[in-house]
Formats: sequence, structure tokens, C-alpha cells
Amino acid sequence: MSDIAGLLKSEITRLSKKVVRQHSASLQKASTTHRRQIAALKKQIADLQREVAGLRRGLSKAVPAAPAEADAPKTRFVAKGLKSLRTRLGLSARELGLLVGVSEQAVYNWESKAATPRANAVAAIAELRGIGKKEARARLEQLAAQ
Repeated sequence: MSDIAGLLKSEITRLSKKVVRQHSASLQKASTTHRRQIAALKKQIADLQREVAGLRRGLSKAVPAAPAEADAPKTRFVAKGLKSLRTRLGLSARELGLLVGVSEQAVYNWESKAATPRANAVAAIAELRGIGKKEARARLEQLAAQ
């Protein structure tokens, strides 16, 4: 009887191993395929990274380091200068704000160093430096007419 039990046990073991091998073979094939695809993708990424690095090197050589705007002198903002400009032109903070395109409060904050103007406002203030009282009044009248 023990012979039959041993024989039955060995046969069940053999058949179960066979079934496991059959099912795992497809998984092994899929795993191998995935590994190959991953390796190909890694190679493709490395090639693309080398290409991008080469393009960056070529781009940095082709394009000048500083754009044309950088050649122009940068206008500095000084609160004391804004106050003297306003008094020289005989303008109130509200009127200067209208010319620059900002509020009266913004002009006050700039003069008291509570804030600094943005680049476009600094450019507008720099433009106002070259005009006189009559021109400032003419621009204010033009703005009022609109």
C-alpha cells in the first residue's frame, strides 16, 4: 500500500511540475521580451540625451551669449530722482501716475521706497526725464481728451 501512495505522490508531483513549467514558460517569454524592450528604450533615451547635448552645444555656439537688449544700458530707479522729476515737471502724484500708467498710490509708494516700479514703468519714467513742463501738460491734456 505504501508503494501505491508513493507512486501516486510522485506522479502528482511530476504532473504538477509539468503544468507549472507550461504556465511559467509563457511568463518567461514575456519577461524576456519586456527586458529587451526596456534595454532598447534605455538605449534610445541615451541616444536622445546625447543628441540634445550636442544640439545645446551647437546652439550656444550659434546664438550670441547676450541678446540685443542687454547691450542697451539698464535704467536704474532711484526714489529721490522720481521725487525731483515730479517737482521739476510740476506734477502731482496723481498726474505723474496718469503719465506713467499707474495709480497715485503706486507713485507715492515708489517715492517712499515702499515699493519699486516694474520694468515697463521704469521705462516710462525714463522717457519722462527728457520732457519739460509744457510737454508734460500737453500729454496730460491729451490723456484727458481720450
